[in-house]
Amino acid sequence: MAKPKHPVALWFAVIAGTLVTAFMTVLLFTQPAIDRVGNPQNYTQIYQRPVIEPWGVHPLEFYVEDSLANMTLEQKIRSLIMANQPGTDPASLQSFVSSNELGGFIVMGSNVPETPAELTGITTAIAGSAELPRLIGIDEEGGLIKRLPYDAYAGADTLRNEPVSSTLTAFTSRGDLLKSLGVNLNFGVVADVSSDPQSFIYGRSFGADAAATAERVAAAVTGEDSSVMSTIKHFPGHGSAPGDSHIGVPTSPLTYDQWLSTDAIPFQAGIDAGSSMVMFGHLAFPAVDSLPSSLSPLWHKILREEMGFTGVIITDDMTMIEHSRLPEYENRVTNAVSALAAGNDVLLYVPGPDFDPGAIVAGVSAAVQSGQISQEQLDDSVRRVLTLRRELFPEANSWMPPCDERCFIRVTY
Repeated sequence: MAKPKHPVALWFAVIAGTLVTAFMTVLLFTQPAIDRVGNPQNYTQIYQRPVIEPWGVHPLEFYVEDSLANMTLEQKIRSLIMANQPGTDPASLQSFVSSNELGGFIVMGSNVPETPAELTGITTAIAGSAELPRLIGIDEEGGLIKRLPYDAYAGADTLRNEPVSSTLTAFTSRGDLLKSLGVNLNFGVVADVSSDPQSFIYGRSFGADAAATAERVAAAVTGEDSSVMSTIKHFPGHGSAPGDSHIGVPTSPLTYDQWLSTDAIPFQAGIDAGSSMVMFGHLAFPAVDSLPSSLSPLWHKILREEMGFTGVIITDDMTMIEHSRLPEYENRVTNAVSALAAGNDVLLYVPGPDFDPGAIVAGVSAAVQSGQISQEQLDDSVRRVLTLRRELFPEANSWMPPCDERCFIRVTY
């Protein structure tokens, strides 16, 4: 007679067999069926693997919101300042932007060396991190206003008399040039309508006809937007405002309805063409608002709500309004607070050497803490600027964050 198996060994055999059967069953129903020639069959699966949804709707949004959450109030304010410092020494300029944690730098004539290679060395030094590049802007309109001696492309003074296609070609080429030099933002599209040869803006404008100007503004934005980010200026329009905003606050006699049928048209065309930025001019339309438009909440509301602009709003050089000879605009800090409270996202400064934004940062910080500028409004501005900078990172839309507990916020079956 055979000797009975040990009870413990028998139980181990039963358990092992059960586990193997269970494993094979799961494997069967979680893998695609295979036909006789080895091809998967689309049979209905009994078991569905869990779907894990990563935190954040989009990689770019994730990065921006995560960055915003980790910024101090001072860092947020500094990120909204774009400034210039004279000179061509890359190390000195890099120290200036880094020590002040600036969101951007505007290249002026004093920063342009003899060769393109030298300028590329400067822009590389001040560019910041690859994942969040600094905004590097320039006033490169062509024609009367250009910083680069190696820009041979036509400006508005010539293009106004040529077919619209010429504007597209010129600004496409100009954008390519700027990109090759490490510049990523151009303040180069003048949307002002001007019929007065005595106006300082006349030679920089695409013309006196709003519709013709609008066509060329749209072409210019489309052309350079393939290489660099485009800015239209000087909202709401210098053309009807006699005087030079570098030494005063020009005044336009237009009513709101008159403005809508003239000066507004090229700006709307530039917005519809996809301009990344709108630059506000330091000029006034008393029939609409007595304040200079750059400091006017009403004009910013018009741009956002009536014209549908969702991009970044930047001031013209803030030192210009300081030099307007109007005592109410002499204080740099007061002007900065008023400009951000009005709805500007970026404060632009071409101040000369030894610019220290510390007083501006302190003044704006106090305004936020007192409620003069809401925390929500400040964060919205920082969010728009961070988004624009992040979009300069080639992998912004495919990058995924390091996986932590937020990766598993929701699991569905």
